Amino acid sequence: MDRVLFSRRDAVKLTGAACVGLSMGSAFAAGELPLITRKIPSSGEELPVIGLGTNAYGVTDPAEIAARREVLRRMPELGGKVVDTARGYGASEEVIGRLVAELGNRDKLFIATKTPMNGDVSNPDAVIEESFRRLAMDRIDLMQVHNMHGLDTLLPAFEKWKKDGRIRYIGVSTSFNPQYEQLKQAMTRYPLDFIQVDYSIDNRDAADEILPLAEERGIAVLANTPFNGRRNAAGLFARVADRKLPDWAAEIDVATWPQFFLKYVVSHPAVTVAIPGTTKLSHLEDNQRAARGRLPDADMRRRMEQFWDSLAAT
Repeated sequence: MDRVLFSRRDAVKLTGAACVGLSMGSAFAAGELPLITRKIPSSGEELPVIGLGTNAYGVTDPAEIAARREVLRRMPELGGKVVDTARGYGASEEVIGRLVAELGNRDKLFIATKTPMNGDVSNPDAVIEESFRRLAMDRIDLMQVHNMHGLDTLLPAFEKWKKDGRIRYIGVSTSFNPQYEQLKQAMTRYPLDFIQVDYSIDNRDAADEILPLAEERGIAVLANTPFNGRRNAAGLFARVADRKLPDWAAEIDVATWPQFFLKYVVSHPAVTVAIPGTTKLSHLEDNQRAARGRLPDADMRRRMEQFWDSLAAT
């Protein structure tokens, strides 16, 4: 089967989600490309490198809930596993918990959530218990301190719940450069399994000190905001709205701009999983395609960076 290169705008022009599913999803069914996984350093457990961000899952409209249900249903079928949510995402925990229960696919997913990013966390056990209540699950795969809020209060409680087997992994998250110093301190003071940090081809600051430190200390990394914005005119897509992919993108099994951006992120040796926010089935299938085939090596990563930086100058 010939590989066709097309942009996000080209994909939108296809006749509906069914066509997108045929053009991208057929590769999954045919097993054309192998799934890329990374090990969690603290355990050796392997995770597929493209997960799911859910900051837009706290919805009430039946049509929107149905669309998100389809994403959660289809994701493990495509090889995906990590679902990242948070208390700060409105009713996201409740929606995910309800939909996963309806689908009956909890055992196929790796559920990560976060404690409140502001407010009172002086009773850490109650804070953690609330996430269990909202998710309606008896086990959480990864519990994270959101944006470093309440770090020293929450992490000792995380360790206790992990020892008791209710939480499998513990971590901390940030999406803000001013918190990087605090993040580095937490990485050296606490036995973290994961950190979560912002990283994209247009936002490489974490690669200076955070990602090398994670690699050095054997801490898994969830990369948030890998598109440095949403799949619309904002973020990375604004710069490539009318551009075709370079021909050499085929060398790393990339067929769309989202795959280009995601493969750049997960090819960093310290990154375990990228978690793009995804609410549409066609976007999920596109994203999950980035978890298959060849990854950029160091030379290709430099080529991607040089190409991207050249666009900023035009």
